[in-house]
Amino acid sequence: MRRYSRALTLCTLFAVFSGLYVYNKLLYSDVSAAGSGPRRALVPARAPGAARGAADKTGPQNLHWYNRYIMRQRGQAEVGGGVRSGPEPPMHLAVVACGERLEETLTMIKSAVLFSIKRLCLHIFAEGQLHASFIEALESWPGFIHSRFQYTVYSISFPSENAAEWKKLFKPCASQRLFLPLILKDVDSIVYVDSDILFLQPVDRLWTFLSRFNSSQLAAMAPEHEEPRIAWYNRFARHPFYGRTGINSGVMVMNMTRMRSTFFKNDMTSVGLRWEELLMPLLQKYKLNITWGDQDLLNIIFHHNPETLLEFPCQWNYRPDHCIYGSNCASAEEDGIYVLHGNRGVYHDNKQPAFRAVYEAIRKYPFGADPVTSLLDPLEEELLKTTHTYCGKSHALFTKRLAHSLTNTNSKAPRRQ
Repeated sequence: MRRYSRALTLCTLFAVFSGLYVYNKLLYSDVSAAGSGPRRALVPARAPGAARGAADKTGPQNLHWYNRYIMRQRGQAEVGGGVRSGPEPPMHLAVVACGERLEETLTMIKSAVLFSIKRLCLHIFAEGQLHASFIEALESWPGFIHSRFQYTVYSISFPSENAAEWKKLFKPCASQRLFLPLILKDVDSIVYVDSDILFLQPVDRLWTFLSRFNSSQLAAMAPEHEEPRIAWYNRFARHPFYGRTGINSGVMVMNMTRMRSTFFKNDMTSVGLRWEELLMPLLQKYKLNITWGDQDLLNIIFHHNPETLLEFPCQWNYRPDHCIYGSNCASAEEDGIYVLHGNRGVYHDNKQPAFRAVYEAIRKYPFGADPVTSLLDPLEEELLKTTHTYCGKSHALFTKRLAHSLTNTNSKAPRRQ
């Protein structure tokens, strides 16, 4: 009996240790698999049968500076907030392009992709004849740029019963932005920009305004003017407008989930109306009194619902109005221009050469080239030729943030021989 008892004890111990060993292996294999699984990368949407060209195989001429830039920007984004595990959701950026806006829109997208930290999801609304050109241009960009964004090209779409009226309001297709919350129903938040926008800071900085919203705010925009004496709305508008000088809709940060669920106060009924119920009645009431189309409608909406809007500084939507009669954007004078808005067609004529210089520098910049010697230095040289204009006299504001972002990241990077 003693022999059997001893054998039984040994078998029991062996079974226990074997079970512990198997359990330990299974546990650590699960942990390992969770930490080293495949990384999901966002890839550009591609037309059926479209193939990538030879340009896709090219990379940065100096990968060292590029990697330093990305790592440094990510490090800045993580300061104070800790390092998050897993891929972060992309930022959503929307633009509307009609008519002759193809190249201008591509230059805007280029500036957004060049300086973004997190991945971008682009929503491009364009007339049908521009779709193929957008796809061809974006697919020709090199692969190391493609890995930073995905895109979808949409047709212009308005409510069928009033489509013609909406399309001709102000500029062709401009009022499409009013319907983004109703079209992009699965998108929670988005940054909308006009096609004549240029990012001089990462889109991420603008995206952070979403986290600053209080419980009632659902959108953020900049004032139309800083100086009431030269402002348009308070002198000429024949309809309600937001604040003292109105708001400009060229750059908008929107929590579209809140926009879809909010009941907006208005001057047509004592009952609050949802976004989709509000737009057409507003147009019918004010269409003979509005000059700037959909921007005027937004001013009317936020006039009656000021608690839903966060106002951000003019440096996030810097236009010729901020310098054409002398500098009047205090935030830009202090920290430089973050987002440049070339309205009035100033990228394409000689009326405001400082704006055109920035546009041309970004448009001509070759992907992968040293950003200081191929973008910043030529731009500063061109801006010095514009000092005969009021905006040119403020040329340092146009490169202050750009230089801050690029010089530090490239100062110790080896130059291409």
